[in-house]
Amino acid sequence: MSQASVSGSVIKSSLIEPDGGVVVDVIVPESERGSKTLEAESLPKVRLARIDVEWVHVISEGWASPLKGFMRENEYLQSLHFNSLRMGNGTVVNMSLPIVLAIDDETKENIGSSKDVGLVGPDGDLLAILRSIEIYKHNKEERIARTWGTTAPGLPYVEEFITPAGNWLIGGDLEVLKPIKYNDGLDHYRLSPQQLRKEFDRRQADAVFAFQLRNPVHNGHALLMNDTRRRLLEMGYKNPILLLHPLGGFTKADDVPLDVRMEQHSKVLEDGVLDPETTIVAIFPSPMHYAGPTEVQWHAKARINAGANFYIVGRDPAGMGHPTEKRDLYDPDHGKKVLSMAPGLEKLNILPFRVAAYDTVAKKMAFFDPSRSKDFLFISGTKMRTYARTGENPPDGFMCPGGWEVLVKHYERLQAEEATPAAVSA
Repeated sequence: MSQASVSGSVIKSSLIEPDGGVVVDVIVPESERGSKTLEAESLPKVRLARIDVEWVHVISEGWASPLKGFMRENEYLQSLHFNSLRMGNGTVVNMSLPIVLAIDDETKENIGSSKDVGLVGPDGDLLAILRSIEIYKHNKEERIARTWGTTAPGLPYVEEFITPAGNWLIGGDLEVLKPIKYNDGLDHYRLSPQQLRKEFDRRQADAVFAFQLRNPVHNGHALLMNDTRRRLLEMGYKNPILLLHPLGGFTKADDVPLDVRMEQHSKVLEDGVLDPETTIVAIFPSPMHYAGPTEVQWHAKARINAGANFYIVGRDPAGMGHPTEKRDLYDPDHGKKVLSMAPGLEKLNILPFRVAAYDTVAKKMAFFDPSRSKDFLFISGTKMRTYARTGENPPDGFMCPGGWEVLVKHYERLQAEEATPAAVSA
C-alpha cells in the first residue's frame, strides 16, 4: 500500500485497497482531448439519456473499479447472476448491479461493423468514446426480476429507464473526454474516490466510516454516526473520520431533491449535530435503484473504492414500499445480513445498527428499546415529509432547527409553485 508524508509523519494514503488494486480513471488527459474529440466526431454516435450520463460519471471516476466501461455480456451475466466479477487472477470483486448502456434497433443499425462509437449527451455534447464494443440482447424481464426480485409494476427506475429503453445493450471500454460536471452549484461536493482518499490523508484518518443516505439527516441518523465514532474510538482508533455521503444521482419523484438535502446537511454541521472537523460531506454520483439487498452491496462496494474501511448499515437499506401492496418490498433485516456475507466485500467492516426512533419519554432520538416499545415513535421519511408539507413541527429533538427550516421552506416553495397554475387558470 502506498504511503504519504503528512505533517512529518508517514501514514497510509488509503485505508483499504480499491477493488482490482487501483482506482480506475478513464478521463482523457487534457493534452489528448483535442485529438480524441476529433476522432469521436468521426465515429457512429450513441445518444445518452440523463441516467446514462450519471453512469458515465460513476465509471469515469472509478466508483465501479475495476470496471472500465459499460459491461460487455460476460460481465453483465456475472453481475446479474452472481453479484460479482471474477478477475483475471481468480479473485472476486463485488458488482451487484449491472452497469449497462441500452440502445435501440436504429442505433444498432447505424453502428454497423464499427468497433468504436462516440457517446453524445442529452444536450448534444460529445462526452466519450466507447472502445472495442460488443452489442448483445437486452432481456429486460430477466434483468428486472434478478435485480429487484419482482416484476411488479411501479418500480421507479424500471418505469423511467428500463421499460422505455432499447432492446440491445452495448458494452466497451470508456474514454471520457472531460470530467462530468452538472453546473448546479454542487460540483464542489462531487469528490472523486481519488480526491476523497487525499482528503482522508490530509486529515490523517486512521479509520473512515461511510454513511449512505438519500433523505435529510435527522437526529436518529446523527445518533448512529456519532455512536459509530464512539465505538471506533473505544476500539483503539485515534482519528476516525465520517464520510457523510448522500446519493446524488436519480431518485424517485417524492424524495427530497439533492440541492435541498445538501443545504440541510450543511445546517446539521453548522448546528453542531455532527462535528465538521471529523466529517466530510460529499455527493455519491450514483443513480438510485431502490433494489434493497442487491443494491446495498453496490453502495458498500463503491465506498471501498473511495477508501472507506467501515460501512454503516441500518434498517431496510436501499429499500422502499412495495409498489402495489401495503408492505415493505424487502425484509428490513436482509440488507445488513446480505452485506455480512456478500462475495467481494470481505475486506470491508460492516457496522449493523439497531433501529433509532423518537423516545417520547426522553424527548430525543434514541436506540429503540423493545421492552418499552410504547414509548417510541417511528417517524418515517414519508411522515417527515408530511410534517414539513403541512407546516406541522415534528417532536422537539427529531431534527436540528436549522435543518428543519430548510425542509419547511422547500415544501412552501413547492406548494406555491403548485398553486400558481390554478390561480392563473381561474
